[in-house]
Amino acid sequence: MRSSLVITASAAVLAACSTAPAEPGSAAPRSAPGPTSSATSTPSEENPFVGRSSRELGQALLRAAARGDERRTRQLVEADAPLEVRDARRRTPLLLAVTHDKVRAARVLVAAGADPDALDDRHDTPWLVTGVTGSVAMATVLLEADPDLTIRNRFGGLSHIPASERGHADYVAYVLEHTDIRVDHVNDLGWTALLEAVILGKGTRPWQRIVAALLEAGADPSIADRNGVTPLQHARAKGFTQIADQLRRAT
Repeated sequence: MRSSLVITASAAVLAACSTAPAEPGSAAPRSAPGPTSSATSTPSEENPFVGRSSRELGQALLRAAARGDERRTRQLVEADAPLEVRDARRRTPLLLAVTHDKVRAARVLVAAGADPDALDDRHDTPWLVTGVTGSVAMATVLLEADPDLTIRNRFGGLSHIPASERGHADYVAYVLEHTDIRVDHVNDLGWTALLEAVILGKGTRPWQRIVAALLEAGADPSIADRNGVTPLQHARAKGFTQIADQLRRAT
């Protein structure tokens, strides 16, 4: 009976020692791990795309770029999404961002090194598409990537030719001022930008501004189409009086 009491008392002393406060200078008892704070979150928690497959990342980047989702585009780039992934029409994320004029997403892609010369199935590049959209803001972003301005579209034209057709006066003026694009380039139809502005334009103020910008940049008004018809002759035939006057003074 006495030995049982001694054992019980010893156990109580040991239990008390195990829960007693640590002595000053001694190691504190290790506590159970608690929930992780936001300050110490892992990369996968900060970026939901870390660890995804290359294919998943590429498809997500195509969607984010087309929507213009700048934040998601940046996350995907940081997660090493393939920048030159292609959709069914061989469009890259940058080409999709340019097509939909999503400037912020395009800026992220350009900064990451996306190719401004990547051709799609229509022989368009991101730079060539700016001539269709007429976006000066996008052209400014893409010029930082040093695009090849000599690549031709499926009609054999450079970016300022479709822009001249569509009346994108601000774009034409910007490109002529900030690049060395060949003003008198002739496309596969036999037309220069000046001819296209007259033949396919409406003769109103935007096209008048385009003709003025082209002439100021050194466009040759004597270059005729394949039938020998000059821009001035086309302008007169279409009743574009003001444009005809501009061309007559430059001839």
